[in-house]
Amino acid sequence: MREEHLGGLRTRVTGGTDGKGGGRGPLVLLLHGFGAPGDDLVSLADVLNVPTGTRFVFPEGPLSLSFGPGDARAWWLIDMARIAADQAEGRVRDLSQDIPKGLAPARETMLGFLKEVECKFGADPRKTILGGFSQGAMLSCDLMLRTTQPYAGLIQLSGTLLATQEWAPLLQKHKNLPVFQSHGMQDEILPYVGAERLRATLIHAGLSVEWHSFRGGHEIPRAVLQRLGPFITKAVTHI
Repeated sequence: MREEHLGGLRTRVTGGTDGKGGGRGPLVLLLHGFGAPGDDLVSLADVLNVPTGTRFVFPEGPLSLSFGPGDARAWWLIDMARIAADQAEGRVRDLSQDIPKGLAPARETMLGFLKEVECKFGADPRKTILGGFSQGAMLSCDLMLRTTQPYAGLIQLSGTLLATQEWAPLLQKHKNLPVFQSHGMQDEILPYVGAERLRATLIHAGLSVEWHSFRGGHEIPRAVLQRLGPFITKAVTHI
């Protein structure tokens, strides 16, 4: 693995022909969740069964938080008081109509990041997959909808439906896009029902969703990783 700054973001790069992103293989770009350190998802590159030479890129969120494990990062700030109030009142957290204030600047940062990655790595969009976990899943979905590049697929690990009024019309331009979506049925951070709404919205728009639910919380269990590898392989080898 190596580290460098791309698009203004500290980035970990691994895989490829040299373990440091070398070669011309497929590229998988994954965004970590809120409050996680920038290297939170890097270990996934070692356990996913993907084509030889696949490169992995893990950008670090631009915001540093004052809590969490190690150097906790975020793509945008969230209303912790609202979450606490919802939990106290027993309300199911529903973000489907929310447009976070920090989403637009995070999107602009990442759109620039994607251009730099494509240029620096010679990455073919048709062999590039975007995705992430939790907040990173939300941002990757938003990015996918805003770009005109023919990316190979989208990975949604414990994500949820956001900004329905903005996302719905954009989805129509991405029919047949392969999507891998997983969610824990006991997730207390982003409720299962939100993931179901996201799945229904994607399918209704004509995207091809591979859905995996599991008994568990806000996490990425081994069973999901065992299914994610074949999804990546199929997506980057089918042109």
